[in-house]
Amino acid sequence: MWHQHREHAGRERGTRPGRDAHLSHERIGDAVTTDNRPPVTVIGLGAMGRALAGAFLDGGHPTTVWNRTAARSEELVRRGATAAATVAEAVAASPLVVVCVLDHASVHAVLDAAPGVRDGVGEGVGDGAPGAPGGSGAGVLAGRTLVNLTNGTPAQARETARRVAGHGAEYVDGGIMAVPPMIGTPASLVLYSGSRESFRAHERAFEVLGAAMYLGPDPGRAALYDIALLSAMYGMFGGFFHALALAGSEGVPAAEFTPLVVSWLNAMTTSLPGMAKAVDSGDHSATGSSLRMQAVAFPNLLDASRDQGVDTALVEPMRALLDRGVAAGRGAGDVSGVVDLLRTGPAREGRDR
Repeated sequence: MWHQHREHAGRERGTRPGRDAHLSHERIGDAVTTDNRPPVTVIGLGAMGRALAGAFLDGGHPTTVWNRTAARSEELVRRGATAAATVAEAVAASPLVVVCVLDHASVHAVLDAAPGVRDGVGEGVGDGAPGAPGGSGAGVLAGRTLVNLTNGTPAQARETARRVAGHGAEYVDGGIMAVPPMIGTPASLVLYSGSRESFRAHERAFEVLGAAMYLGPDPGRAALYDIALLSAMYGMFGGFFHALALAGSEGVPAAEFTPLVVSWLNAMTTSLPGMAKAVDSGDHSATGSSLRMQAVAFPNLLDASRDQGVDTALVEPMRALLDRGVAAGRGAGDVSGVVDLLRTGPAREGRDR
């Protein structure tokens, strides 16, 4: 499969963020002391799955792979991997099973095959859609750790964790904040949540893929962070695309304009920690331009865009949100106050962290 969202989420970094950036999260220490590299199975050999399997091979782990389209395993086999004929055979080969497939349905097609819930596996496991039969393996998951690195939602992660636990296995969910070429390099970051014991036991193997950030025992936490980070990324992309269209409306080349965008956005990101503090404390006192001032100025952006022949679809929602903030009596405060307007229900305080 191709990790569309996660692959776009990665970008070059100068440091290993998992080592330096998660000061508020638990970093479980060097608990794995064996000199032997434990075997690992990778199920799903799209661009990301192949990168994961390759990193495990480079890290000295005996690696078993499975994919519906067997040809995708050929290069990895030449590098030393073992190609399994069925999902059940792949799962049985290793105590650590990494699943990186197209979507939530494909993950459950893997589970249908591995524990013997059904005698078949979805045709699209490793490539895409569910379909044809392909092997069985009753009880084969028991005693193993399944790590799901497939893009999904927190609710899906928790559902999968319950199902895996029902088959006597441990579950760790993950979010890959990297593109395939970054896997196994200092630029790669992978978020993990779920079984604390399994993370501790396999942390050395996880670090072969890149910096490993453990977010706690709630299996949905890694997916939450993943989706939230992607939301920030796509918001940035939307603003960037609109800016390029606006500047380009008068013939300004994108390559000429972009360095200014990068410099401006870098300057603006310095305000994010202060906004975050305001969101957590509930104190949105304005320290610069108030929300009302920004709401008054924002229509200029829309009017100029229309005058220049640029669609305003990407920026209209922000205008509506600013207007809602003013209407809600938040105009004198900082723009960070609009975060409260985006929430449609109370925060879930009861989740284990």
